[in-house]
Amino acid sequence: MAFFQTSYKSSALGVECGINVILPNNPKSKTLPCVWLLHGLSDDHTCWQRYSAIERHAREFQVAVVMPAVNRSFYTDMAAGGKYYTYVAEELPQAMRAFFPLSSKRAENFTAGLSMGGYGAFLLALRNPDRYASAASFSGAMDITAVSKNFKEEAPLIFGKKSPANTDADLFHLLRKHVANGVKLPQLSLYCGAKDFLYDANLRMCAELKKLGVAFDYSESPDHAHTWDYWDICIEDVLKKLPLKRA
Repeated sequence: MAFFQTSYKSSALGVECGINVILPNNPKSKTLPCVWLLHGLSDDHTCWQRYSAIERHAREFQVAVVMPAVNRSFYTDMAAGGKYYTYVAEELPQAMRAFFPLSSKRAENFTAGLSMGGYGAFLLALRNPDRYASAASFSGAMDITAVSKNFKEEAPLIFGKKSPANTDADLFHLLRKHVANGVKLPQLSLYCGAKDFLYDANLRMCAELKKLGVAFDYSESPDHAHTWDYWDICIEDVLKKLPLKRA
């Protein structure tokens, strides 16, 4: 595997942004399938490699992995802050494909993330269902309306003075809109530990998906909370299920 610690000045954010990238050696095709792997609220772009075996997993499944940093933005264009959604959804894929041999095909692009990044993975995929084949959330902050109520100081900076409910920041709203319009959705996967403080939010998302008739996978661990040992299991399981060629 090759590991790149890179950065470039983002036009969307107006600052130099760090990104970690993993690439398999001797790829069998000119462009590589890619997992856009997102961090949680208190993490950054280095945490997946520090606390999980993502590089070993990527080697086994011959997939590129791109890990950006978004601070505490919830992957949004903040009301009083950076345009992180624009950065991750629009600018970053173009930049990374210019620097590295990454596929632009929907069938070869996947999103995944933990906690805030689980929300981010679903947000990217549901706002751009034509670009991603799948999205996986690990202990995800799926109910952004509840999140905005719990982070009373930060929420106005991220979402503005109004609730994000029934906006394009609301995953439940996006799902309802797409189902009503007959949009082809990415494959959706949720993982959560029964001892996780976000467990109830994940169950609410599962209930909504069932109500809407949307196909999805759900995996629950009775023994895990909001911990890296669980998320390492999750990312390996997701990679096993993706249409990837093993080394």
